[in-house]
Amino acid sequence: MTHVEDELRSQPECWTRAAAEAAEHAGVLPVAGERVAVVGCGTSYFMAQAVAALREEAGQGETDAFAASEFPYGRRYDRVVALTRSGTTTEVLDLLRRVKSTEPVGARTTAITADPLTPVREAADGLVVLGYADERSVVQTRFATTALTLLRAHLGLHDEAVVDDCRTALATPLPEGLVECTQFTFLGRGWTVGLANEAGLKMREASLSWTEAYPAMEYRHGPISVTTRTTATWMFGEAPEGLAEQVRATGALWVPGALDPLAELVRAQRLAVAVAAARGLDPDRPRHLTRSVILTP
Repeated sequence: MTHVEDELRSQPECWTRAAAEAAEHAGVLPVAGERVAVVGCGTSYFMAQAVAALREEAGQGETDAFAASEFPYGRRYDRVVALTRSGTTTEVLDLLRRVKSTEPVGARTTAITADPLTPVREAADGLVVLGYADERSVVQTRFATTALTLLRAHLGLHDEAVVDDCRTALATPLPEGLVECTQFTFLGRGWTVGLANEAGLKMREASLSWTEAYPAMEYRHGPISVTTRTTATWMFGEAPEGLAEQVRATGALWVPGALDPLAELVRAQRLAVAVAAARGLDPDRPRHLTRSVILTP
């Protein structure tokens, strides 16, 4: 069993623990009414997109998501939350240090990480450590979803049914014919757009697949034109009316999101591993990637 497969299978236990610990970290996590930016790179950026949408939908306050390299310095925020598994990513560390000295000064910073013995400890004002969700694989699975679970629980949006759905996602066979597809499109709405983006990234990283991701209502505005009999179109959450029928009319495989969207992401992680195996690839050693991007001056 690969590291990534072993790690993705541990997610139910990680989620349960993160949800139970959420109250312990309330002092460094955003409070209702704060204007918040959530930042990250790669997978962490897509989790930031999901968190930002969830927080706004919950009425907790204006929340933006940025790739760390694209943060708008000079815009006022009460708190900046950085997601960083390694705690060493250059763009995230640079951002946390610059926020403290850039006008308007005043934003508190919080880092959610898997390793406290890294530079992020000094760079952020507050720290949340999810060491039990750390990973040996380059490809992120459980850290990302555990961090999102922690923040869902902090917002009051988590319950054990989500964990049950995760177990179902791990135990249920993937849809017939899915692994054989040559093109994969993931769709989301609201907070699940970030999950769709992350599903696409997992497929690219682990299996070198042709993948795309869109807000579901945007799929009709051009992307559906490249859908064929070897395409799988996977919906995270409730689909817009009529979209499933339009996709099926192209001959593509339509995959509805029957579980909690975060559990659907676990199914997509499993698909990435399965496609990698079918193609003779090692998902623990994705091409051209490292566990953390550390840039030298």
